[in-house]
Parts: sequence; C-alpha cells; structure tokens
Amino acid sequence: MIDILDVIMRCLVSLLTLFLVTKMIGKKQVSQFSLFDYVIGISIGNFAAEMAINLDSSYLHGTVAVIVFGIVAYLVSYITMKSIKIRKYIIGDPNVLIKDGKILYNSLKKSKFDINDLLEEARINGYFDISDIDYALMEANGKISFLPKPESQSPTNKDLKIKTVKKGLCINLIVDGQIIEGALKDVKKTKNWIINEIKKRKIKLKDIMLATIDLNGNLIVYEKNVNDNTYTVLN
Repeated sequence: MIDILDVIMRCLVSLLTLFLVTKMIGKKQVSQFSLFDYVIGISIGNFAAEMAINLDSSYLHGTVAVIVFGIVAYLVSYITMKSIKIRKYIIGDPNVLIKDGKILYNSLKKSKFDINDLLEEARINGYFDISDIDYALMEANGKISFLPKPESQSPTNKDLKIKTVKKGLCINLIVDGQIIEGALKDVKKTKNWIINEIKKRKIKLKDIMLATIDLNGNLIVYEKNVNDNTYTVLN
C-alpha cells in the first residue's frame, strides 16, 4: 500500500514537472517538432516515467533531469530565433523534393524518403496526380509542403473579382445545450436575447448542439436531430 501511494505521489510530481516544463518550452504540436525537439521530448518523457515508477530513484534527480532538459530546449529555441546559422545547423533547412514539376531523386534519397512516401503525402494533401505539382518541399519538421502548377491552382475570390465580407472568428454562445454567459458578454448580448432567438427558431435549448455568432452578428444554430444522430443547421 505504501508503494502504491509512493507511485501515485511520484506520478503527480512527474506530471506537474512536465506541465511546467512544457509551459516554459512553448505550445508546439508534435507535427511541428524538429529532430532536436523530438529528441528532447523523448528524453524528458523517459525521465518522467523513470521518476514515476522506479521507486529506487530519487524525486530530486528525476525532477532536476526534466528541468535541465527543459531549460536546454528553451535556450536552444531562443538561440535559433536569434541566429539563422545556428538554426540551420540544429533545426535544418527545407529540402526540395520536386522542382519545376520534376522529382529530384537525390533529394528524396537524402531525406530518407522514397517515391511511395511522396505519393502518399501528395494524396493526403489532395494531389492524386503528381503532374499537378510544381514544387514540393520537406520542411524541417518532416512535413511536406506542395505548390501546385498554375493551371492546377484553384481560382480565388480575388481572381474571380468577387467581393467578400469579413466574418472574423465565430464565438460559441451555446455548447451542448449550455449557454456560455461569458461569451454573451464578449459580444455584448444578453441571456434574454439568445433565449428569444432560440424561440424564434422554435427549438428547445437542450436540442441545440452548438450556436455561434460571427463578426457581423450572424447567429447560426446547429440543432441535434436525436432520431438519426445527424445535425441540421439553422441560420
């Protein structure tokens, strides 16, 4: 029983330390990790796990190890923002895989990438015909960026000379049947206003999955259809 309580305490200390170190390092997603970030992440996770389950190890030693690696990651992140040369050495440069529509075999080989990997990434990004791609770059984090050929690019509203209205970010006013009063204050609306808007649409609050409002005051209500688990949208 004492050992179990010790493991629980170690897990809590490990979790708290990881949380604080992660807050210090930043909010990078796993898909944005460079090779250096990946190595640091694995090392910190290993230290934290060792501290949590190895009852013979010291709290202090594990915590110090996690903090030291976190500080190193933070310093490297700071230095790479200040120095392009150091950034290139530690983080790396994008590697061109396709140039002017031609697949660069040596670049693929250098990136430890084969043609099947490239075709898979192209399909994931919506390019089922490789001939539609003008450029492809492997970023430092391993993600592939594609630039389609001019004739394969979708026209924009600017190209079509269509006037657009800025909507801004939508704010959630109702989530799972619960009115978010803080969000109402942000858009300078009252609880009575949202209730009246719901009554106009002849729906019940409990039947609303989501209700949002945009920059122009347009309210969109997503009503849950309980019968078939689909959703209807009411403007």
